[in-house]
Amino acid sequence: MLNLGTIGTGWITASFIEAAKHSGKLKVTAVYSRTEEKAKVLADTYNAAHFFTDLNEMAGSMAIDAVYIASPNSVHFEQALLFLKNKKHVICEKPIFSTTAQLEEAYRTAEENGVFLFEAIRNIHTPNFAILKENLHLAGKIRSTVLPYIQYSSRYDAFLQGEVPNIFSAEFSGGALVDLGVYSLYLAVGLFGKPEKVAYHPVVLHSGVDGSGTLVLTYDGFVCTILCSKISHSEIPCEIHGEQGTFVLEDAAPISKIQFLDSHTKKSQILSVEQYEKDMVYECINIADIIENDHQDRYEELKNWSKVVLEITEEARRQNHIIFEVEK
Repeated sequence: MLNLGTIGTGWITASFIEAAKHSGKLKVTAVYSRTEEKAKVLADTYNAAHFFTDLNEMAGSMAIDAVYIASPNSVHFEQALLFLKNKKHVICEKPIFSTTAQLEEAYRTAEENGVFLFEAIRNIHTPNFAILKENLHLAGKIRSTVLPYIQYSSRYDAFLQGEVPNIFSAEFSGGALVDLGVYSLYLAVGLFGKPEKVAYHPVVLHSGVDGSGTLVLTYDGFVCTILCSKISHSEIPCEIHGEQGTFVLEDAAPISKIQFLDSHTKKSQILSVEQYEKDMVYECINIADIIENDHQDRYEELKNWSKVVLEITEEARRQNHIIFEVEK
């Protein structure tokens, strides 16, 4: 079992810690907060033996083998680099970094120090993603794909009142595509690979980042359309259209239900299986397994997916002059 430290105090950290516990593969032994009072509360809440208010001290501690980073997007890189240089495995919440240059340097640092670096993206580790990929041939030649993730953010209310929450801030590397669109983007890259062309059409807010947008990925013979938004809401499902049939997914994440509709027989079948409601448990299991058993082939696949996804989001931002503060 790997000893895990955590950086982050939000609901996503709490969810990951719960998933780590259920996985039986990761044990939270240390937590971090900038204030001692908050750090103590976190340690008590999660039954962690150690708490830290200094990241350098935490990175050098023998109490952890790996760290889960769920801090603001803009500081992922510097924090990840610190722990990698201290020979700690890093699991970094999506979006992993702001630029591909950061990603390449971080992977290089991980390799130099003999440790692993992962992007925490839950949907691609689930049994239902594996089922979808294994059965994709049923649809025949793919002709179009629509992968929406449209979810109104409660923080948008604050934005409308004049505040600039991290997720709507260029200073903190925010925006709809890197926050929600990456779930759909990972599905596309995991199923179809790297696209030939990328075109992004966003609604850019006064803060300089995208509140919503339509991302068009061009593949050989079809296009994949990704709809993402944090300023509106939708219940439309994800669909993959082939000449022989159509896959319907209730959501990009979690992938709770997969239905296949045969175009010729008009019959439908459910391919999905029951999963843990907290589907982060699967990424905890898979990541721990890769580390413990040195599965380089699986690691290289995940590295490649992270690289392609970040290349796409970076190109989408470049096309629309969406510039993060870390790039200035």
